[in-house]
Amino acid sequence: MWKKRIQFIAWCTLGAGILVLLVMAMRKKDEAQCTDIKIEIEGAQDHVFVDEKDVLDVLKRNGAAVKAPLAGIPLRRLETILEKDAWIKEANLFFDNNHVLQVKIEEREPLARVFTKQGNSFYIDSSGKRLPLSDKLSARVPVFTSFPSERVHLSGPDSAVLQDVRHIADFIARDSFWVEQVSQIDITSQHTYEMTPVLGNQVIMLGDASDLEGKFGRLLSFYKQVWTKTGFEKYEKIDVQYSGQVVAVKKGTAKQVIDSARAMEVLTNGMAQVNSMLGDTSGVRKLAAQATLAKAVKDTAHTAAAAPPKPPAVRPKPGAATAAGNKHPAAAAKPPAGTAVHGGAPKPRAVMPARKNKR
Repeated sequence: MWKKRIQFIAWCTLGAGILVLLVMAMRKKDEAQCTDIKIEIEGAQDHVFVDEKDVLDVLKRNGAAVKAPLAGIPLRRLETILEKDAWIKEANLFFDNNHVLQVKIEEREPLARVFTKQGNSFYIDSSGKRLPLSDKLSARVPVFTSFPSERVHLSGPDSAVLQDVRHIADFIARDSFWVEQVSQIDITSQHTYEMTPVLGNQVIMLGDASDLEGKFGRLLSFYKQVWTKTGFEKYEKIDVQYSGQVVAVKKGTAKQVIDSARAMEVLTNGMAQVNSMLGDTSGVRKLAAQATLAKAVKDTAHTAAAAPPKPPAVRPKPGAATAAGNKHPAAAAKPPAGTAVHGGAPKPRAVMPARKNKR
């Protein structure tokens, strides 16, 4: 009987002691102060639209500061306030064992800049979320113009256009060559896309946002096979929306179709044929023929700015008609040797009789 009472008293004493320790620990924690604030911003690789100073200002305005009581710092509320910034994708706040407030920020990274038909602009990230412009910096991303709507909540067709923009911009961002080469992309009224490159003053017609790998692959082949030889300023339009070919239009000329798989092969084979025909008799003629052939392969149409040159005068051969009015074959008969021919025809050459061999 006494033994059970002693055990009961012992358990009650132990429980009371634990409760006192918990209360003291909680009171000590409530009295503890924030020793420091550490902010870490991740997510953006090339552009930083959220800086530590802005985050720290938000924290201080809402009760989070060094030496502030831990109990008075509303962590969940601070996370919600920070995430109201469109550039902050996610915010996580917690205290470590040293009472340091750890602030983890994941920033959104701009993927493209979009200009509406009314002239306003905004960024979008990889999820298609609209992001406002910043006074801190301007992101170096592809520019899309003539977006059809100003609304934040888009209709079905406009939402599809924005997804196309995101898809094209994401494809460009994955290749450093296209990041450097693409200047802007215009959205047409038919919801197709026309690209303007950094090098060259032409329009590249992409069509819709499908098969981007094939379209940009054909464009790259065109660059390698044609532009490396003719330069970047000779074409006004390049259409890559058709499978297996590039349709190019030179400035001031008619349309020409260049098979991206055959262009270089035709040029190389043609040069080989010219070399075979000319042999080794004239290096100068070889070079001239190769240049002429290369131009013929690339330039399927040529528009001359000046009038065509006057054809050279052809001197009539002996035996040809000497007057425009001759209608009878007899009038074109060969004159006797030594007779002067009127009408400007040359005298026939004297033909020496063959010399007989002496025996």
